[in-house]
Amino acid sequence: MNSPRNRKLVLSFAIVVVLILLISFFALRQRTRTNQATDKVVKIGLMPGGKQEDIIWKQVQKNAKEQEGITLKFVNFTDGDQPNKALASHEVDLNAFQHYAYLKSWNQANNGNIVSIGDTIVTPIHLYSTKYKNVAELPDQSTIAIPNDVTNESRALYVLKNAGLIGLDTSKGALATVKSIQSNPKHLIIKEIDAAQTARALDSVAASVINYNFAISAKISEKYSIFTEPLNADSAQWINFIAANKADKNNKVYKAVVKAYQQENIAKLIKKEYPDGGEVPAWNLNL
Repeated sequence: MNSPRNRKLVLSFAIVVVLILLISFFALRQRTRTNQATDKVVKIGLMPGGKQEDIIWKQVQKNAKEQEGITLKFVNFTDGDQPNKALASHEVDLNAFQHYAYLKSWNQANNGNIVSIGDTIVTPIHLYSTKYKNVAELPDQSTIAIPNDVTNESRALYVLKNAGLIGLDTSKGALATVKSIQSNPKHLIIKEIDAAQTARALDSVAASVINYNFAISAKISEKYSIFTEPLNADSAQWINFIAANKADKNNKVYKAVVKAYQQENIAKLIKKEYPDGGEVPAWNLNL
């Protein structure tokens, strides 16, 4: 027969069991939430791009948080070799700083396994001159300065090709070098120098192919541009993108970061921040 004392013991035991179950349930729920939150934090490696780039990435960060529940954390690098090394070693989850030609060269040199998971922008480069107003005015045997690093040299030569100044042998599909020049009707003298020096050399040569960031840093006016890199089939290799390790190329969270970038509000913001066309949204380009 159950005594009042026994009933109290049973009730007390039942209450303790219920409390333990409730505490376990809420602890498990909290751990699940914490794990989900951790899964939704994405570190992305960037190179310094100035105030305009900061504004664009802050909007991407806002899109990711509000639309996808993803917290984007930015890791800034100063050396162009660092973001890919950090990605390969999983110090960051993604990076966004390079174009296809650069990645191809980097993967080959470093036995890398990094891939694009979504295009972002393309930054057309220019042929500048303080002496001549258009390409046709360049006299025979003019000296043209171009960057001497592998990818930018190739890109500069494609600019000269598209400007009608040289012909290139691109049959092998590799990055172009001065040895790829097939025709040079004006007998141009191609001067290969460090990319950072192409702006400084402008006044001492007939013309210079200068990357947009170096032209901006040197405060070279757009009025000195005598040819702009066109957006055509040759431009595809210069498109920038968000990169991931190959094993993560189908990661849904990382794909959602791409979605947060490839939106109309980002396209409008890029055009607003770069009214000179210094950067162009590239994810809808049909090249």
